[in-house]
Amino acid sequence: MTSVVNKTAHAFDKGRLEALLNRRFFYAPAFEIYGGVAGLYDYGPPGSSLQANIMAEWRKHFIIEDNMLELDTTIMTPASVFETSGHVARFADWMVKDTKTGDVLRADHLVKNVLEARLAGDKEARGLAAAPPTEDKKKKKKAGKTAAVKLDDEHVLLYETILAQLDNYTGADIGELCRKHDLRNPDTDNEVGEPQLFNLMFASSIGPTGQHPGFLRPETAQGHFLNFSRLLDFNNGRIPFASAQIGRSFRNEISPRAGLLRVREFNMAEIEHYVDPEDKKHERFNEVRDVKLTLLNRHIQEAGKSTTTEMTVGEAVDGGIIANETLGYFVARIYLFLLKIGINPERLRFRQHMANEMAHYATDCWDAEIHNSTGWTECVGCADRAAYDLSVHSARTGHPLVVRQALKEPIVTEKEVPEWNKKNLGKSFKQDAAFIQKHVESLSQEELARLKGELAQGKAVIKSSEGQEFELTPEVLTIERKTIKQSIREYTPNVIEPSFGLGRILYTLLEHSYWSREQDVERGVLSLPPLMAPTKVLIVPLSARDEFNPLVKEVSSKLRKAGVFSRVDDSNTSIGKRYARNDELGTPFGVTLDFASVQKGTMTLRERDTMDQRIGSIDEVITTVTELVNGNIDWEEACRRLPAYDGVQAIE
Repeated sequence: MTSVVNKTAHAFDKGRLEALLNRRFFYAPAFEIYGGVAGLYDYGPPGSSLQANIMAEWRKHFIIEDNMLELDTTIMTPASVFETSGHVARFADWMVKDTKTGDVLRADHLVKNVLEARLAGDKEARGLAAAPPTEDKKKKKKAGKTAAVKLDDEHVLLYETILAQLDNYTGADIGELCRKHDLRNPDTDNEVGEPQLFNLMFASSIGPTGQHPGFLRPETAQGHFLNFSRLLDFNNGRIPFASAQIGRSFRNEISPRAGLLRVREFNMAEIEHYVDPEDKKHERFNEVRDVKLTLLNRHIQEAGKSTTTEMTVGEAVDGGIIANETLGYFVARIYLFLLKIGINPERLRFRQHMANEMAHYATDCWDAEIHNSTGWTECVGCADRAAYDLSVHSARTGHPLVVRQALKEPIVTEKEVPEWNKKNLGKSFKQDAAFIQKHVESLSQEELARLKGELAQGKAVIKSSEGQEFELTPEVLTIERKTIKQSIREYTPNVIEPSFGLGRILYTLLEHSYWSREQDVERGVLSLPPLMAPTKVLIVPLSARDEFNPLVKEVSSKLRKAGVFSRVDDSNTSIGKRYARNDELGTPFGVTLDFASVQKGTMTLRERDTMDQRIGSIDEVITTVTELVNGNIDWEEACRRLPAYDGVQAIE
């Protein structure tokens, strides 16, 4: 029987976690010895391994299980691509400036932080919450803004409503909030100016002359869309299919102050699933239909509330809450992935975008939000982008990003068809001929029928977007009704896009995994699942004597051959301290080699959370720990296989 562990004996302490992550070099500010740059971080050995494990599981869970096509596209992107996609015009956040110091803050974050601080102070004043933990001296001014001040009930409700609707506000709305509720810079207590849009892309140039402007990509998605024709051809012209990519992206965040939750350079994992706009069912939807999710829909938020509802994915799709089966399928798969890597399901919800925050072309969008010490943080977005991206790139380049589907039965229709006298067209309109032809051929059937009637009267006039008029006659254009037999259906597919911020997922996983031993608050533990742990097994020789070397090499070699990553800690500190510092790294299992191991070939196996120890032959322990790491058995089953270790072994 396994020991019971109390992981909630001590309240979560963000300061202790951050000290641990810094001390053990999970990550650290980049360029630190030069003073660092806000929003840029370097990952150390355990952080890099943890990130690699998240990526590896992401590939298995999505690319392999859903048979996706993996890409690796360029970071540097010509400006014309982002002009077409709309990023140059719209990829921006609202910022405000401190009217005295000029400090820049992200506007919506200012509103959120100040109102949440006031609500926290109100709770403290009412005796509903403990006083906030003492901040360090550098944050002294901010700490002062959470002073216990009781608000009247009307203001409490108003602030809660504003926070629930915050993502739906425009820049003008936020400016009005700042004035009406006297929202100031928490660091200086100064007023802030009017919100201004700030484009988040890093601009650059391609080539030595500077004549080819470009940007560092803020997402990987455009690389998928521009390669659609090649991907479709690789997939033998069949749809639906999905492309997937893990890669670096860059966003020039206004005021990155939240560690890995808001950075300027980060890894993303994105999927673009291409689907027939007339059929958004998913062949594997029934596999996830009964997955239960916590949902926060747009109507609840627009009413100023944040009440969540639990329901299955099937119920959400059937009830029209989630737009279609394919979107619902990916929302469920995202949920299962996050649980698999160790996210606490009780601190995970899916929030639907409200009208104002959703892209104008999107049909529906849901964010997987993970709760952490800063509140709810968007870590994955899952959007139905409709046909927007492929359509705009096709229109700009003239390259058709479409699917051509052979119909089982041809469709016979009658249509009005323009017929041109090319010789007269060129002679009459010269350089405008191409525009006129393109304009007429883009008209709807109703517009062509009207034009046909005008031509029957002798002439018809069309206008360019600049207001220039062109007079057409039957000598240049006739419009005839023809019977069209269509054997091929040509359409632009819709795109369902799950987009993962890997750094945010990594950090929230660390928060969800951290706790302190009941008997000693200073002994921090990261209860990372074996699947995610940077090191799976710690090898601890009791002594540094030469007679232990062959055993250490044997155990290391056997674990390597079994595909289990291990480290040896043969330092001269006590075994307890060696285990404690590897508990901080999230190492789930440890094996100890002692003098009995040398004589009898036995080895003990320790589990991180319970600190329980079992014993067996070296081969038995290696077999057991390999199955534990691979997820084939749990610790309870390991305890049934191996007897408990009482701390004493007879040796000669």
